[in-house]
Amino acid sequence: MRKASSLNDWIQLTKPRILQLNLVAVFGGCWLASKWTVEWSVLLWTMLGTLLTMASSCVLNNVWDCKLDQKMNRTKDRPLAVGRLKIRDVLLYALVLGIAGEVVLFLKVNALCGWLGLVGMFVYIVVYTMWLKRTSTWSTSIGGVSGAMPPVIGYCAYTNKVDAGALLLFALLFLWQPPHFWSLAIQRVEEYKAAGYPLLPVRKGIGRTKMQMILYIALLLPTIILIYLYGYSGGGFLIVSLLASTVWLLHTLLGRKAVDNKRWAKTNFLISVNYLMVVFFMMIVDATLWRF
Repeated sequence: MRKASSLNDWIQLTKPRILQLNLVAVFGGCWLASKWTVEWSVLLWTMLGTLLTMASSCVLNNVWDCKLDQKMNRTKDRPLAVGRLKIRDVLLYALVLGIAGEVVLFLKVNALCGWLGLVGMFVYIVVYTMWLKRTSTWSTSIGGVSGAMPPVIGYCAYTNKVDAGALLLFALLFLWQPPHFWSLAIQRVEEYKAAGYPLLPVRKGIGRTKMQMILYIALLLPTIILIYLYGYSGGGFLIVSLLASTVWLLHTLLGRKAVDNKRWAKTNFLISVNYLMVVFFMMIVDATLWRF
């Protein structure tokens, strides 16, 4: 007997926590490009269009993964995994969200942002979810292309071009994502193994994963410096972001000798979430200060 669905089920399909983090990135990209001379209508349309586009991608991810979700404690209670929703209805829901998001980006923002949204959707749904997630340890790294699109869309909403600022924002999110996700994967490595996901800690081991996390986090340091040197943000952003990057890097380096990998990975995951919030907060604050 199918369990009754609720409004919360439809909301959960969009992965609201992921949406919240990415909306901060969209806002930061907008603010960086506008330097506080923001057109509020552009900002709101950009955030709405990106939100709907990302939500559609997350819903389709739920559809494709629903059978595998049943094998993991973290995901076994998702609406599709337990049968509270019909796949046909969810596919229609994803289609409506995606079309609405792209219409907003193309017609209310600009064509470049619309195309960036489509690229992000294609990489997340087809390249990551349907292909690499089930076949390769490269899924997390290459899938990071889609996760790096939100701040670029926000930035290009004001510049309508892909320049050094857009590329640096892309690099910031692209480099942040693998160590962020791998810290979660290490906590749940046995579940991912049982579900058949060929993630890096599953195939290559936790030690190898920690070493690659160090590389990605270390590359965030020159990215932060370049954002400052190219004049996209100020000294406050540089100091606080470098300090936050150093804290995350040091904790990851210490992880090589951690006795309790799950405990270490949980802390590292929390650091990564707060890191992104701090970096974009400082980016917004610095851009605001330039106004006065």
